[in-house]
Amino acid sequence: MKYFFKICCLCAMGMYLSQCTSTPKKLPIYGEREAVKKIINGLETVDTVYQTIPNFSFLNQDSILINSDSLKNKIYVADFFFTSCPSICPIMKSQMLRAYQKFKNNNEVKFLSHTIDPKHDSIAVLKKFSDKLGVNPKQWYFLYGDKNTVYNLAKNSYMSSTFEDRAAPGGIVHSGYFILVDKNKRIRGAYDGTNEEQVSQMIEDMQALLNEYQTK
Repeated sequence: MKYFFKICCLCAMGMYLSQCTSTPKKLPIYGEREAVKKIINGLETVDTVYQTIPNFSFLNQDSILINSDSLKNKIYVADFFFTSCPSICPIMKSQMLRAYQKFKNNNEVKFLSHTIDPKHDSIAVLKKFSDKLGVNPKQWYFLYGDKNTVYNLAKNSYMSSTFEDRAAPGGIVHSGYFILVDKNKRIRGAYDGTNEEQVSQMIEDMQALLNEYQTK
């Protein structure tokens, strides 16, 4: 959680600074980073290597294998949810649907929703949930995988908290954040998926991120 708190603080600062400049907006890069020495043309230089989302492999609502190669040259938004969630998930999905509608049919944009309740959320359940939302399964993936693998991915890669708690509504506690990832698998933003204003900011940041690649 402490890492996620840092990300949220940095995101807030980035939003503030972006309003104080007329230059094209460029999103910051979040997560751990490391300075690596390289030799280029006989000269020693220092390059910054950023934390990235590791390779993964899950089945989507159409039983199609989705992995890192499926997201090549794409930006995407990831979240963690479960279909029977009685608390924040319905709000999150209505807000994610806003972003989906904004970038619908944009081949450079994907959405990834990882179920954190694979015992209940079978592929058939995810398919029914996806169909009810009326989204394109080729753009918005509802992903099914081993529980421990998904939980570790949430905690160690997306810095998103997820754990079981019988006292919690639905028996699972999880953060409601949407994580924006660039084409190099680096985290570029984190947004409260239950907050309309923050999701509107995410939509703006998604376009800014796409614009970064158009200017390269």
